[in-house]
Amino acid sequence: MEFLVASAIGVLTAAGLYLVMRLRTFPVIMGVSLLTYAVNVFLFASGRLTIGAPPILTDDATRYTDPLPQALVLTAIVISFGMTAVVVVMALGSYLGSDDDRVNDPDPGDASDGDSAAQDGKEGAA
Repeated sequence: MEFLVASAIGVLTAAGLYLVMRLRTFPVIMGVSLLTYAVNVFLFASGRLTIGAPPILTDDATRYTDPLPQALVLTAIVISFGMTAVVVVMALGSYLGSDDDRVNDPDPGDASDGDSAAQDGKEGAA
C-alpha cells in the first residue's frame, strides 16, 4: 500500500513539474494543480495509512487514524481551489490583454516590443 501511494506521489510530482516548465499558461496552471494534489496526498499519507480505523479516538477503539493530516488536507484543498481560481482569472486577463498566453518574456530583439528601439538608441549614443 505504501509503495502504491509513494509511486502516485512521485508520478504526480513529475507530471506537475513537467507541466510547470511549459511555456503556455494552461499547462502551468495544470502543473501547479498536480503539484498541489501531490502535496495533499503526501500530507494525508503522513498520518499513517490505516485502513478501517476510525479517525477519532474512542474508548472502545484499539487503533485509530490521526485526524490532523486529514484536517490539513481539507484546508489545503479549499485554499488551492481559491488560488487556482485567482490564477485562472489572472491568466485569462493576461491573455485578453496581450492576445498571447506565453509565460516567458518576449525575445529582446523582438521588433514588436517598444523597448527594443529605446535600447538601440542607447547603444548608438554610447
